[in-house]
Amino acid sequence: MPEPRSGPRAHPGRRAVLTTVAAGVGAALAGTLSGCSTASGGTSRGVTLRFSWWGNDDRAARTEKAVRLFEKEHPGVTVRTSNGEFGAYLQKLATQAAGGGVPDVVQLDYRQVSQYAGGDALLSLDDAIKRGTIDTSDMDQSFLRTGTYRGGQYALPMGRGITGFAYDSKIFRKAGIGTPRPGWTWQDWAEANKKVTALGLKSPDGRPLRGANDGGGNEDIFEDWLRSRGGKLYKSQTELAFTEDDLTEFWTFYDRLRKAGALAEPRDSVQATNTEMSPMGRHLAASDFTWDAPFPGYVDLLGEDIHYAPVPTTDGRQGAYFKPSMLLGVGAHSAHPKEAAQLVDFLLNDHRVGDILGFSRSTPPNRTIAARVGRTLKGPELEIYRYAQEMEKYGLDAPPTAPPPGDLAIQPLFTRMYERVMYEKGTPRQTARELIVQADKELRS
Repeated sequence: MPEPRSGPRAHPGRRAVLTTVAAGVGAALAGTLSGCSTASGGTSRGVTLRFSWWGNDDRAARTEKAVRLFEKEHPGVTVRTSNGEFGAYLQKLATQAAGGGVPDVVQLDYRQVSQYAGGDALLSLDDAIKRGTIDTSDMDQSFLRTGTYRGGQYALPMGRGITGFAYDSKIFRKAGIGTPRPGWTWQDWAEANKKVTALGLKSPDGRPLRGANDGGGNEDIFEDWLRSRGGKLYKSQTELAFTEDDLTEFWTFYDRLRKAGALAEPRDSVQATNTEMSPMGRHLAASDFTWDAPFPGYVDLLGEDIHYAPVPTTDGRQGAYFKPSMLLGVGAHSAHPKEAAQLVDFLLNDHRVGDILGFSRSTPPNRTIAARVGRTLKGPELEIYRYAQEMEKYGLDAPPTAPPPGDLAIQPLFTRMYERVMYEKGTPRQTARELIVQADKELRS
């Protein structure tokens, strides 16, 4: 990644880069690359599309190759691409939306769908799907709802991700902890962290090695926790679905584990902005909650003893779900919506593109392409591909629709408020009560 932990993204151990060929695109904050195309024999002539995404250098190279293939297959269409680091990308996209025009084709985070669909920045894809310009027949229909807003399809997943725990299997064996299975519980996970800490192992700087990073401030973990109890984050675009008691219980669970020494110290947890700076990456913890797509970065950094464990359950009920690693949308003000929809379809459904993109955005949403790519995977990427298959067989609830626009503010608020708990500036209940008050304001503003 490392990109923020709001969703599955690029490998954390590989540096994200900006593509560096300059071109003027209004308020653009990152570089662009433009490609040439022939001008004969196609259905469109003189059409230029803008396509923006975020990601590391590997994803950039693969995406550029796929785009050039599209141009070759669609003479007369030129695609100008823009690729950036996640944080700069979000800022750039917000600037473009405020100025009245996101790119013709745009890569979106799960949390951006409602924001831009509700702000009339995205084009509904329903007509393109009905006409067959975009084919969704080989995609899981329940998964497609992650790109919906108020019943309309505004974005389509580019990859299918799922949460889990990166863990050091060598340390787990030393602590007498068996290989975690899909049905293990949150209490099993808590006991495993205590056993690791009880080993008395030391980090390179001489401090105690803990069981895990303190994930109490991670909204994604809380959502998995809630769903394992039959709950969810949101009732609607303007209303929370969880209570003060729900959040108090979750934060109390983490607070007690940290105070027992089973979780990383606050100063280390708050620095966990990427894999290298996480307690696990610094050899201060034996495990860390993460998404499947970034998981190989832990193996790159720490070695082949690192494996991927399921999210714990509540009495066997899994709270994890398949979530889009990222999605594709079409700008509402695109001058060429047909060609933009054709590019979306090409990136999602052409088997040659599937071969090119591989697992760079996690498991392809097209089932046939996913199976094709799966046969080529090795190492940690093969492990997480098989993990997703295992979890699907175990049984997961359908994913929710895209979260409300207010979640963009609630997610970082969740982290900040839990830091108050970590530093004992508020009890779990007091802080949970305050978060709910502020979250309600965000949802209704």
